[in-house]
Amino acid sequence: MDHPLIDLINQKIAEAERDGAFENLSGAGKPLPREDDPDNALLNRLVKESGGVPEFVTLSRELAKLREELRDTADRTRRAEIMKDMSMMDARIELARKAHR
Repeated sequence: MDHPLIDLINQKIAEAERDGAFENLSGAGKPLPREDDPDNALLNRLVKESGGVPEFVTLSRELAKLREELRDTADRTRRAEIMKDMSMMDARIELARKAHR
């Protein structure tokens, strides 16, 4: 089924073509840049342009904070908790890296 606004969209494109809006565009006649994930290209571009980072990067930053906390903590019980959290964080990072590929 066509989009309900397909006729309006086609009309606007035709008007832009008549007005020369598509002439002398930078990159005209050149191949499009290679895209590793074409199904999510737009989403990836929006995330990148808005300063977003892949989940594994965020998780890696959290892991670094846990390591710092571990260095600064003398309490054995808390150290054991931190080490458990670090182990779980490592697993989450690995899963996030696999999902990102």
